[in-house]
Amino acid sequence: MWIQYLIIVLLFAGAAFYVGRIFWRAFFDKSAAGCAKGCGSACSVIDVDRLQRTIELAAARETKAS
Repeated sequence: MWIQYLIIVLLFAGAAFYVGRIFWRAFFDKSAAGCAKGCGSACSVIDVDRLQRTIELAAARETKAS
């Protein structure tokens, strides 16, 4: 009976470690370059100026259409 509990505890500990590792790598791992993929591509850099221009352009189109 205690062997069953030991197997359950080991499986639970392994699953908790796996989920914890995924969480840690997604939010706190410094070797990843900004996104969850860790590839260092364009998704890791946010261009705030371009985003602002896009928002202003969309707002201008909305007011022009109204």
